[in-house]
Amino acid sequence: MTNIAIFASGSGSNFENISRHFLTDLSAKVALLVCNKADAFVVTRAKLLGIPCHVVTKSDFNDEYTMMALLRRYDIDFIVLAGFLLMVPSWLINAFPRRIVNIHPSLLPKYGGKGMYGRHVHEAVKAASDTVTGITIHYVSQQCDDGEIIFQATTALSPDDTPDDIAEKVHALEKEHFPTIISRVINQQS
Repeated sequence: MTNIAIFASGSGSNFENISRHFLTDLSAKVALLVCNKADAFVVTRAKLLGIPCHVVTKSDFNDEYTMMALLRRYDIDFIVLAGFLLMVPSWLINAFPRRIVNIHPSLLPKYGGKGMYGRHVHEAVKAASDTVTGITIHYVSQQCDDGEIIFQATTALSPDDTPDDIAEKVHALEKEHFPTIISRVINQQS
């Protein structure tokens, strides 16, 4: 069985959705949450699900010895970024080649890069009057939001959609697709 570490910084809806998926899909299990914000609601979700959680400082996250020791302690094979707002250091990408995936709330390469996350993306989509948006699941690379694309899904937008409406539509795609795509990638590597 593949042990997954999920890195998250926010409310944790994707964390919970993925964790619940792997309660029935036994190809993997969520063995660890790594969070960089002690007050993030994802920490509460992890406690409620009985999943070990480690809150790390930015300094700890960037320390190879500290992070690799933590990941070894939980026998982590695969990493999922689910709303994680720190850049992944090169040494971690090298230690987990093609075993770190991220989800982005737009159809990359549109609206990617530093500072483009969550509401910032949805506001940019609205400002551009896009008629379609979606999600991109991709491997993590050395450049922000530039890794090989694994999967994209789209949703139609209307001119009346607000950034909140766009967020809701994108979140529905995340909930529908993220866990199954993670499972597919893990099973292809096994």
